[in-house]
Amino acid sequence: MYGYDEKTTMKISLGSWAFSFGSYARKPVPFQDIAVRLAKAGYDGVEISGFAPQVTLEAYPTVASRKELVDFISSHGLGISGFDPDLSAVNPAMEGNSGKYLDLFRENLELAADLGAPSIRVDSGAAPGSIEEPLCEAAFHRVASVWRDCAAVAEGAGVRMVWEFEPGFVFNRPHDVVRMHQEVRHPNFSILFDTSHAYMCGVVGARQHSGADVVEGGITGFLDMLHGRIGAVHVIDSDGTLHHDETSTHRPFGEGLIDFPKVAPKLLTLPGIDWWTVDLCFWPNAWEQIEPSLSYLRALLRDRK
Repeated sequence: MYGYDEKTTMKISLGSWAFSFGSYARKPVPFQDIAVRLAKAGYDGVEISGFAPQVTLEAYPTVASRKELVDFISSHGLGISGFDPDLSAVNPAMEGNSGKYLDLFRENLELAADLGAPSIRVDSGAAPGSIEEPLCEAAFHRVASVWRDCAAVAEGAGVRMVWEFEPGFVFNRPHDVVRMHQEVRHPNFSILFDTSHAYMCGVVGARQHSGADVVEGGITGFLDMLHGRIGAVHVIDSDGTLHHDETSTHRPFGEGLIDFPKVAPKLLTLPGIDWWTVDLCFWPNAWEQIEPSLSYLRALLRDRK
């Protein structure tokens, strides 16, 4: 028996960005088509990408246009698990960018709130190696400071702010993830735990400055380290490689190295987590993985052996 209650339920969504990044960039799937497909497959919801050409500030500039989108999503029986805005125009790690970053965050937060998204995602902006070693600590404090301000603003809007650490961005060492949460020190700031990123950061130690920082116990040990600090969960497998030497390869379930029957019970003990979001980012055949991904997770949640 797994160590979770028989009555445990978990809503499952899928991140819409999977169909506009990577091999889909040349011919992105329209967001409405994604929603229809997810509903037909039996998903509980969708996690919304704020990157072009999906749900951007330009595409949905008014409250009325956003309400129309929400009505469309709900008419197909789907909820919204979160919002992933495009904040890439302003790097929060760079000196002098804090004000501009906060302004851009506010604009996207308004969109997230109008959509009724429970969370808004952020990342640290700078690629590993892009900041000189002597300047890393100042950049760390800079990011923590602006994120504290963002978390307060998001709290006022009723939206949880979550940070997704990954090999593609700085401060991805497990102990730096904990330290960032401690330094931001705001109750509305928490960690987005992506299982593939957790494997690459906590087990492989990919793209980390000052030497690899891995966690004893692998992903489950990493979850123990972050228990009480996690505000959102993305689930997908990892084969221990990087996509184009940048970020984690998000491989379909069962094709990688993650022991999900062991990891799932730990994920289900995380307080306040209502959604698992399937993240097929950059996977070339993501469209064909919609139904198999849901079937895998439903079976995982159902299986008690």
